[in-house]
Amino acid sequence: MMVTNADGMVTLFNEPYGRFLGVDHKIQVGRHTTEVVENTRMHIVAQTGVPEINVSQRIKGQQMVVQRIPIQKNGKVIAVFGQVMFKDVREVGRLARRLSRLEQKVKVYEAELSSLRSTRYTFESIVGSSKAMSSLRKEARQAASNDLPVLITGESGTGKELFAQAIHQAGKRSQEAFMRINCAAIPKDLFESEFFGYDKGAFTGARDQGKPGKFEMAHGGTVFLDEIGELPLEMQPKLLRVLEEKEFERVGGTSLVKTDFRLIAATNQNLEKMLVTGAFRKDLFYRLNVIPIEIPPLRERPEDVIPLAYHLLGRICGTTGRTRYCLTEEAQKALCAYAWPGNARELCNVLERVLAKLEGDKIHLNDLPCEFSGNISHSSLLNNVSLHAALAKAEKKAILRAMKKAGNNKAQAARMLGIHRTLLYKKLKKHNISQEEQAD
Repeated sequence: MMVTNADGMVTLFNEPYGRFLGVDHKIQVGRHTTEVVENTRMHIVAQTGVPEINVSQRIKGQQMVVQRIPIQKNGKVIAVFGQVMFKDVREVGRLARRLSRLEQKVKVYEAELSSLRSTRYTFESIVGSSKAMSSLRKEARQAASNDLPVLITGESGTGKELFAQAIHQAGKRSQEAFMRINCAAIPKDLFESEFFGYDKGAFTGARDQGKPGKFEMAHGGTVFLDEIGELPLEMQPKLLRVLEEKEFERVGGTSLVKTDFRLIAATNQNLEKMLVTGAFRKDLFYRLNVIPIEIPPLRERPEDVIPLAYHLLGRICGTTGRTRYCLTEEAQKALCAYAWPGNARELCNVLERVLAKLEGDKIHLNDLPCEFSGNISHSSLLNNVSLHAALAKAEKKAILRAMKKAGNNKAQAARMLGIHRTLLYKKLKKHNISQEEQAD
């Protein structure tokens, strides 16, 4: 950089500029700017008082980007400040491309974080007054106070992600990202790029600017590995290394990426049985299972069914605009006696189906799906000893009736029953309904 007075005489000339031009910076002071720098316009800016920002100037056979700023006092130019911003105009292009890549990265981060933070659960979201749930909440709160890995197990629909988010929200990383990765939903060939990201040109179809992986984006926050039992065996040692070293390389990259995150994993599978068969690595299991949290199924805590049902009804009311719904005593007994193979998720499904065709704000026994009522008499509902058997018998009868009406078409029968086809298969197996019975 250099400074001239209003007459174009150099008053300041710094050492870097002297080195660049190959001259002694000290002896340039006192000379006219045209004698020091070729193609200069410092003296012209002194006359016009008009600044020239980021303009091109050829110096020593090279196009450069410079700026010339007039300094005024009482409306008159008393000096001009000049600076070389880029020694080569090509640097501007390189900088622009770099900024473009950074902007793309920021957009990816913002989109991911926005979607991942759209649903927030806390410990207040965990409903249930049973002894088991009270104990679980206490364990989870203790887990939130540290950074150790947590392994949450339980049947599908028990609320494993709810606990994971609650632990994250109650911990010191609550203001950072909660990065959810469903191991069951990622194609086998894409695990590495999803986990660790990739660099430019890593594979055919890769983005020109590359892409950060989930572990990179979770820096400072929490990684939630859902359905960890579905993680391919060949990916398990790579995950173990990241957990232990907190560093990795992008696919196609050569430099190490360091990241700091808290890990929470969840599964509905029995990982200990998978250890025996070799489907899951022991070293990874022991690394994950530092703080184990096992959520019992809903059928083992029937006292939580009605509080949970009312909580879900309240949530549904918020979307439908209704003030409140209530369950009759018979409906409550039927809900408590049901086995709930789909747990809280199935309970929510049942309530949504009921409300879709409910007239009024009171849910009676006959408003519930046929597997809850069927041919169950009022007296059998009051008989707690035979209730489970009566419900099972009614459920089997409803399934057989639906299968017959659907002409043994399981997809159609499932729709008639208001359940998923996968659940129908489970119920057929549960009630030992043979092919012959289905066809009758």
